[in-house]
Amino acid sequence: MDAPTDTSSFTFLVGTAIAILLLLISSAIFSGSETALTTANRGKLHKRAERGEASAQRALRLTEDKERLIGAILLGNNLVNILAASLATMFFTVVLGDGGVVAATVVMTALVLIFSEVLPKTYAITNAETVARKVSGFMALVVMIGAPVVTVVQLLVRGILRIVGVQAADAHPFAAHEEIAGAIALHHFEGGVETADRDRLLGALDLSQRSVNAVMTHRRDIEMLDMDQTPGEIMSKAFASGFTRIPLWQGTPENIVGVLHTKDLSHAMHEAIRDGGAAALEGLDIAALAMKPHFIPGLTGLDDQLHAFMKTKSHVAIVIDEHGAVRGLVTLEDILEEIVGEISDEHDLGSNETVVAEADGSIIVPGIAGIREVNRAMGWDLSEEDAVTVAGLVIDFARRIPELNEAFEIQGYSVEVLEREHTRLTKIQVRKLSNT
Repeated sequence: MDAPTDTSSFTFLVGTAIAILLLLISSAIFSGSETALTTANRGKLHKRAERGEASAQRALRLTEDKERLIGAILLGNNLVNILAASLATMFFTVVLGDGGVVAATVVMTALVLIFSEVLPKTYAITNAETVARKVSGFMALVVMIGAPVVTVVQLLVRGILRIVGVQAADAHPFAAHEEIAGAIALHHFEGGVETADRDRLLGALDLSQRSVNAVMTHRRDIEMLDMDQTPGEIMSKAFASGFTRIPLWQGTPENIVGVLHTKDLSHAMHEAIRDGGAAALEGLDIAALAMKPHFIPGLTGLDDQLHAFMKTKSHVAIVIDEHGAVRGLVTLEDILEEIVGEISDEHDLGSNETVVAEADGSIIVPGIAGIREVNRAMGWDLSEEDAVTVAGLVIDFARRIPELNEAFEIQGYSVEVLEREHTRLTKIQVRKLSNT
């Protein structure tokens, strides 16, 4: 069929071509907007929004409900693409006759793919925040106009999913936490974040997910002082302990009545000697020097307890169970070590390191060593889901108290009990198997 020559047909073809071009541009805007708004860094947008940029504030509001946003964009994008394809079919049918359908399909597929999909999406990915801010006003209008249709579509889709047994899940309460943790892990894998920095960042992020039970010192290992002893005995044991804050008990170790700070004790001893000589030390009122103990349940989150320490300006809390019995003790240092790793001072001995590496690649650790501490030291991935300590991991796996020299294969690691005291596993050897 020859090309039309009459004025009306020519006008129709020109008008149709211009309409198709505008629709392709609209499709490109929708495609680029979708990519930009879904990949834009919300942290960067938030910083701009805090400086008062209205476009950044709009972009943030749009991305708060991504389901509605994407629904509106897809609605608009499909409308312009379908309309463009229909007009192109009419255009090529007038020009080519029966071959117009095939021509329209080929040409529009190429134009939409290149100019309405790949090109705008590629640009949007490389300039996500900039594009998101620029299109936020137009997209806000699209979302507002398309809201009724999008709502109906959402209800229809959820209804269909429910019929086939799929429940559309709402946003997970820890989605932000998981997103940040995933980003840190990805940057570490790509080499942008050092292992030590990754551990510190994830440690700080995980504080809200862990309880004081995971880091406390068990009551069996707490060094405490008996208030019924003479002041001289208490002073001697306090300064020999190596700890700054020491719990005081009276009558029974379950009855903790205070926490003695050796700095307060030193000041009181100085004043007593200055006023009455060395003999005055025996009359020192230790109970008056002790601080009131803080009791907390074992399920208290580390993040909550850190804020509590900051608020009360204390560094020690006594952990109790649901019956009020003492379970252990947690300090500010214990929580900080979850973030920065083991903290040693000038009074700590190098020989007290928890993880001791052997020449064969294995490690020897005390049973009370934390699994997280071992993972950090060795770069391993032992699970902390069912146990906090290495001994707890072995006992949980064996479902009993293992015998001396008994060995197990746990999560791809060879674990052997080297020392045992009654029901306590005091020394354990762990080796990563080569096939993991």
